Amino acid sequence: MKKLFSLLAITGMLVFGSADVVMAQDATSGTATEQVSQDAPVEEPIHKVIKTKFIEGGAGFMASVLIALILGLAISIERIIYLGLSTTNTTKLLDKVEDALNNGGIEAAKDVCRDTRGPVAGIFYQGLDRYDQGLDVVEKSIVSYGSVEMGRMERGVTWINLFIALSPMLGFMGTVIGMIQAFDSIQQAGDVSASLVAGGIKVALITTVTGLIAAMILQVFCNYILSKIEALTNDMEDASIKFVDLLIRYKEKH
Repeated sequence: MKKLFSLLAITGMLVFGSADVVMAQDATSGTATEQVSQDAPVEEPIHKVIKTKFIEGGAGFMASVLIALILGLAISIERIIYLGLSTTNTTKLLDKVEDALNNGGIEAAKDVCRDTRGPVAGIFYQGLDRYDQGLDVVEKSIVSYGSVEMGRMERGVTWINLFIALSPMLGFMGTVIGMIQAFDSIQQAGDVSASLVAGGIKVALITTVTGLIAAMILQVFCNYILSKIEALTNDMEDASIKFVDLLIRYKEKH
C-alpha cells in the first residue's frame, strides 16, 4: 500500500505539478512515521534495567557481590591516591640533596628529605641519619627501610585480591542456589516445565554475570596498582644506588 501511494504521488507530479506531489508525500511520510512510532519498542533507562536485574538475581547474593565490589573499589582508590602521592622526581631530589650536602652538610640534606614527600625521601633521610656510623650502616638502613616502604605500598592489595576471588564465588553460589530452586520447583510441580526451569536458570546466570563483572573491574584496578608499585620499587632501588654513590663522593671530599 505504501508503494502504491508513492507511485501515485510520482504520477501526480508528472501530470498535475509539484504542489499535489508535496501533499501526497507529506501524507505518506506522516503515515510511515506513525507506523514506525507504533512499532518501535520503548527502551527503558539503564538504571531501571540494572534495578530490575538486581531484583531478579536475588537481593541477598546480588547485595553481597555489590558489597564486595564497593569495598574492593574503596581500597583500590585509596591505594591509587597513596601511590600517586608517593611518586617523587628522584632526579630533582638527588640534585637538591647534593646541593644541600655541598652547601650545608648532612643536616641541610636531612632538612631537604624531611620536607619532601614520598618513600624515596624517607629512605634518604634514614641513610643520612646514620651517616656518622659509616657507609655500611647507611646501606643496611637503606635496605631495611626500603622493605618497610614496600610493605606500606603493598598494604591493602591482599584485600583487593580477596574481593577479586570472592566476587565470582558469591556469584557461583547464587548460581547453585538458583539451580536448586529450579529443581525444587520441578519436584513440587511434578512435571518438567520450561517456565519453571528458565526462572531458576535466569537467577543463576544473573548472579554469575554480576560476580564475574565485579571481579573483572577489581582485577583491572589491582593490576594498575601492582604496576605502580613495581615502578616505584624500581625507582627506589635506582635512587638508593645513586644516593650511596653521592655519599661516597661527599665523604671523599670531607
